[in-house]
Amino acid sequence: MEILAYGVQADEKPLLEAAFAGRHEVRCLEVFLNADTAPLAAEHEIVSTSVNAQLDATTLRILAKGGTRMIAQRSTGFNNIDLDVAGELGFTISRVSFYSPYAVAEFAWTLALAVNRRIVRAAGRTREFDFRLDGLMGLDVHGMTVGVIGTGKIGECFARIAHGFGTRLLGWDIAENPVCRDQLGMEYASLDRLLAESDVVSLHVPLLADTHHLIDETALGRMKPSAILINSSRGGLVDSRALVEALRAGRLRGVGLDVYEEETGLFFFDKSLEGVTDDTLARLMTFPQVLVTSHQAYFTSTAVGQIIATTVANVDDYLAGRRSENTLVPKS
Repeated sequence: MEILAYGVQADEKPLLEAAFAGRHEVRCLEVFLNADTAPLAAEHEIVSTSVNAQLDATTLRILAKGGTRMIAQRSTGFNNIDLDVAGELGFTISRVSFYSPYAVAEFAWTLALAVNRRIVRAAGRTREFDFRLDGLMGLDVHGMTVGVIGTGKIGECFARIAHGFGTRLLGWDIAENPVCRDQLGMEYASLDRLLAESDVVSLHVPLLADTHHLIDETALGRMKPSAILINSSRGGLVDSRALVEALRAGRLRGVGLDVYEEETGLFFFDKSLEGVTDDTLARLMTFPQVLVTSHQAYFTSTAVGQIIATTVANVDDYLAGRRSENTLVPKS
């Protein structure tokens, strides 16, 4: 059987091909799955997609008409999939419910440290042999209050690193993580209090209806003007326009964004020659204390290897008629 894999990065392709070797042929495409590219999947029973696939009703119906019956998404998030329509059309949909949480947690701290110590500006200067320190003064992380919004596997890893720095930990989640609370000394607090007291705020919750624009104008207004905001989870957690206005007002010491709410069609593409027409993203990137990366927090060989291994297992489960914790559709 030939499996069609959409949105495959150059570094990911050999790993994906090796994982399926001797089992199934895999045809890798750089393009992402959407209504325009869905016809390419005709006569492919199984397709695999990346996090930026647009699996809305239109795309799903095109896939179903072409004979696709199983979609193996190579990511944890699934807010991009219309699960109700997928169920109506008889699809099997799987995801990767778990992969190395260290990859994302470590990258979140990479962003936090980079914006705090002005690493990008410093590197740009020294490449031009400008070795001045003007404007590069940072703050000690030791002794800071760090707010962790979402204390699941990734949030816990982020908190462990913060604990190693010698910080005070505040957490917010629908359920307390006993490891964070009992071993790391995290104090759970209301979201308002966490925002008001934290020097670093890092987001580690999924994008759901209740968390969309969790960090909005009101939330940003509650944060310290000297705070650092980090988002390595999902772009829609932050109201980007409100963030621009907060920065224009001189608020926030630093912002590190690995995700952006309108990243589809931008991230993972080379836009250097044609430019970007998204005014909000362009404005964000003009602020010297803002660092934007292209959804790469998960992109380590360890994490990608685990994602691919789980994807292979999900395909095996589908072909054997089995369900697992990774099965989103059918729901039972």
